[in-house]
Amino acid sequence: MNLHAVRAIYRFEMARALRTVMQSIISPVISTSLYFIVFGAAIGSRMKGVGGVSYGAFIVPGLIMLSLLTQSVSNASFGIYFPKFSGTIYELLSAPVSYLEIVLSYVGAAATKAVIVGLIILLTATLFVPLRIDHPLWMLAFLLLTAVTFSLVGFIIGIWADGFEKLQVVPLLIITPLTFLGGSFYSIDMLPGIWRTVALFNPVVYLISGFRWSFYSQADVGVGLSLGMTAVFLALALGVVAWIFKTGYRLRT
Repeated sequence: MNLHAVRAIYRFEMARALRTVMQSIISPVISTSLYFIVFGAAIGSRMKGVGGVSYGAFIVPGLIMLSLLTQSVSNASFGIYFPKFSGTIYELLSAPVSYLEIVLSYVGAAATKAVIVGLIILLTATLFVPLRIDHPLWMLAFLLLTAVTFSLVGFIIGIWADGFEKLQVVPLLIITPLTFLGGSFYSIDMLPGIWRTVALFNPVVYLISGFRWSFYSQADVGVGLSLGMTAVFLALALGVVAWIFKTGYRLRT
């Protein structure tokens, strides 16, 4: 493996985040802090706890997951789309760098940036609500698996998109709504029977449920099922990326 190439691309992508620190880090942290103020303090103070956890603390895993998903997708999609837009993707494809090394570089950088944002939001949340993490290792595992999986999704979107506006279509119209409807601000056990069944078809439910379990040892679905579904999403994303490089989809033209 060409570790020099992987390191060079990875460092370039991380350096881009430092050049746009306001957009990459500060903006999502401020936006999430507003959610804490509105939902955690203003609304949460008037609501009962959920499963013995205060409402403000209950929504923390969901808000971290919301930011993690959007940041993973946007970082990875823009990271690979810009070389396509500028034409430098052809130099990369003709260089002695394998497809695996390209994916490792771009996806690794996007996942790293998303995890950093998620951890900063976690630290910020401690300023607003009392938190506990019952299973810190599992929390980090869910954080990393989700960041890598959705960075792969963002990588696919960046290859598929043929304009800057398309980079926003999937995050705005699919991922963000699914996250809001996936139990970020409530437990799906609070839903009526039929709607709870419908919610189980939302893949984000399993991600948020497993992540929340790592905090408070309570989940809407079994932890094993959450891990299994996360592994399935990761495998599907890897399969699509492999197909893209095998066929040259949106890369050779």
